[in-house]
Amino acid sequence: MKKIFVLTGEPSGDKLASTIISKLKSQNTDIEYLSVGGTHLRKLGIKSIFNLKDITYLGFTSVLLNIFKIRAKINKTVDEIIEFNPDILFTVDSPDFTLRVAERVKKLNKKIKTVHYVAPQVWVWRKNRVKKIKLFIDHILLLFSFEKKYFEKENIKNTFVGHPLIEKNENVKIVLDNVISKEKKIISVFPGSRSSETKVLLPILLDFIKLMNNKKYDYKYFFHATDENKEFIINDIKKTDLTNVDVVSDEIIKSQVLSNSIFAVSKSGTVSLQISNLNIPSIIIYKLSFINFMIFKLLVNVKFANIINIINDKEIIPELLQKECNAEEICRTVIYFLKNPELIQKQLDVCNKTLEGIRSNTSSSDEAATVLNNYLTI
Repeated sequence: MKKIFVLTGEPSGDKLASTIISKLKSQNTDIEYLSVGGTHLRKLGIKSIFNLKDITYLGFTSVLLNIFKIRAKINKTVDEIIEFNPDILFTVDSPDFTLRVAERVKKLNKKIKTVHYVAPQVWVWRKNRVKKIKLFIDHILLLFSFEKKYFEKENIKNTFVGHPLIEKNENVKIVLDNVISKEKKIISVFPGSRSSETKVLLPILLDFIKLMNNKKYDYKYFFHATDENKEFIINDIKKTDLTNVDVVSDEIIKSQVLSNSIFAVSKSGTVSLQISNLNIPSIIIYKLSFINFMIFKLLVNVKFANIINIINDKEIIPELLQKECNAEEICRTVIYFLKNPELIQKQLDVCNKTLEGIRSNTSSSDEAATVLNNYLTI
């Protein structure tokens, strides 16, 4: 029986990995799996060697403060992979964790094929990483076609598979009567998948909703949670007097809630692509500590945080970062958009055009699963 070790470093990577492994399971049933994963991989019956929360940290200072814990987890992960002796080490996103592990595994056992999904954003920062990556990654799966030039320059085997969150969406909007009220319009809120993100953004978002309520804007707010942070969000909401707020974590329900939303307030990240793909207007928020932000500014090569804005080299989706990431500014920006439908349409038009330019013509998960399956038959 062939073996694959699936290595993720945060909930979003766990979700991405699960879409591919689900497809691979339908193509090839004769595979044994082990992972560092979360709830999505667990639902596929794949055991994780430890809890994903143990390695999910936000910002440079948080990583430094937990460096010994992280090193211990890297050591344990490498040991477990070598003992499991997989045919493929399938690493997904979180390059500062997953690629460190992959590098060490490759040194210890060159027979293990290493396939990485979600290329490090070398077009944003640390371009020199490409030269190092080619020493221990056999194949890299790319979300965006413009990434190919960075890896082909170093003769790294790669496949543009596309982003699963921006695949053609043929689903019609379905109203879930037991979840979605027809009485109020919905605003979707995304506080982040990492607990460290949620702890920072949740209080700001709850204050934003209070301000909207005080201004007599009568909307229903849905927090899009993960299985890992759902209880934390619910408990914080219970401490308020808010009655027009709910929390959803089921992927199908989240998708339908978002599809039925009139607006979204989202933390910066890949979820913003899913929002744009569903033709929902949005704004982006994020907040790091001052030290982390200054380090980030020194290292990055781009002006924007959102991929849509980066590609267009201008702010199509408003980014409220750092000092601007506060309840008052979020409230002001959301109201401004809702009062000016022509601005919403302009944003959606540019987003749709941008997505068409980076969307793959095939299924991302099908393409990625095929690459993995091919390595199993070599």
